[in-house]
Amino acid sequence: MILSESELVQWGDRIGREVQVPIFVGLRGQLGAGKSVLARAIARGAGVRAVIPSPTFNLLFRYPARDRVEVVHLDLFRLRRPDELWELGWEELGLGPEIVLVEWPERAAGNLPEDRWDVHLSAPESGSLVRTVEVQRIGAPPHLPGYPVSLDTAQ
Repeated sequence: MILSESELVQWGDRIGREVQVPIFVGLRGQLGAGKSVLARAIARGAGVRAVIPSPTFNLLFRYPARDRVEVVHLDLFRLRRPDELWELGWEELGLGPEIVLVEWPERAAGNLPEDRWDVHLSAPESGSLVRTVEVQRIGAPPHLPGYPVSLDTAQ
């Protein structure tokens, strides 16, 4: 599917508002593809009101959301080895009412959960305002609201 940044934000907001937890979403794509944009929109939709910086330097942020849900936002770009995941509490992610959003999930190697969504974003080409978004369901995760994207009902 092809989405503008505002459509990507609309979709993320809808995911955050409607998703059943726990859910694990891997956000894949090169730098500038919109991974953090989508993660922020999902968090906002879930009710996070705090400032949501990119977790590149801290690797992991946890945010309280509505209805006792917690949004966990990880960025594994700076991870040197997959065995460093355990220092982040990796084995406990998704055990409670959490929306787990992981940028650069490929750095986790074979440690990704069996049930997850992978969202592949391409960076907009020079002069373009749209990006390609591909979504892959792996295993049996909860439904991803709005997928396939239906923006007319996302408002």
